[in-house]
Amino acid sequence: MKIIVLNESKIPMPLSNVEKRCAVTPSSVQRLVKKGAQLHIESGAGLLSGYADKEYVDVGGIVIDDVNSALSTADMLVSVNKPAESQLSVMKKGAIVVGHLDPFFEQPLVESIANKGLTAISVEMIPRSSRAQKMDALSSQASLAGYVMVMQAANYLPSILPMMMTPSGTIKPAKVFIIGAGVAGLQAIATAKRLGANVLAYDTRPVVAEQVESLGGKFLKIDIGETGQTKDGYAKELTDEQKAKQQDAQRDAIADSDIVITTAQLFGRKPPVLISKETLALMKPGSVVVDMAAQSGGNVEGSVAGEVAQVHGVTVIGTGNWSQAVARAATDMYANNIYNLVDEFYDTETNAFGLNLEDDILSGCVIAHNGAITNDMLTNAYKGA
Repeated sequence: MKIIVLNESKIPMPLSNVEKRCAVTPSSVQRLVKKGAQLHIESGAGLLSGYADKEYVDVGGIVIDDVNSALSTADMLVSVNKPAESQLSVMKKGAIVVGHLDPFFEQPLVESIANKGLTAISVEMIPRSSRAQKMDALSSQASLAGYVMVMQAANYLPSILPMMMTPSGTIKPAKVFIIGAGVAGLQAIATAKRLGANVLAYDTRPVVAEQVESLGGKFLKIDIGETGQTKDGYAKELTDEQKAKQQDAQRDAIADSDIVITTAQLFGRKPPVLISKETLALMKPGSVVVDMAAQSGGNVEGSVAGEVAQVHGVTVIGTGNWSQAVARAATDMYANNIYNLVDEFYDTETNAFGLNLEDDILSGCVIAHNGAITNDMLTNAYKGA
């Protein structure tokens, strides 16, 4: 089985968004080679995450300069993000493409993959089940995002997070309010608490209150009626009336906070606006708001995708690409996710990836196969587009 790994730092994009992560580490390459796979890694693929070409060669990987010529005979292409159309066009029919394909917002890409007879595995579509946890790339990167968002907020805040008692006076601990207690939110709560802040959190799912409190945070209780989560573990979208009640109840908590972090993202849909400019105006000058969803539409009115903005004296961070700030850790975690995915379905007798579309994991994350889009959620979304 021939697996190609791209050097994604070569993909043209603004300097601040250059991809620093890689889909494999020397450790994951070594384990895949032992299974019988051939790993062809584009030169420099791991450099920005701290892995030199020689480290891949030392464990049995093959470093190549011309990835396009190798793609024509590849059985699988693994990447962090979507590959270029020019790369897909030279791949053989039946080859497998694995990565963050953003399928709900990349309909032309998914249709192109299907039309070329390629098989697409979108890591965002891996189900949130116990069996799939080890390959859940969305969660692994979100947990790092939670950490990074707190650290970025701390860098912009003109004060400190912990309480400090000195001969010249006492500095009170910063107040941090985190909206959304999913994977990213829980990691943000844990990080802010470790740094000594007073942490308050809110989520539409009351069931997560216990998790928030176990990390040392306080849970803000708001009665907005029936809520819950989808079968995939994501929070359900609220009604307009529920959103209004939620925003009214959160207003005082936001105004009283030094740092607010919003993590509300809806799978396959535009995220809800949780904080208006009027609410930002109630915050103290110098306060910081981090909008995790800025690049997909934004939870905060006035946030700018990819930038740090000033709104009514409040610093609003919408830089995105959060896990890039800790590229080494992000690469380690993503490479393990990819290894676990391949390992789960690797057939050692045929040295091939077994595509059993009846499997509960593959039936969700395989979105294109044999010339067709195979995921019902996507086909329904595309029809309504």
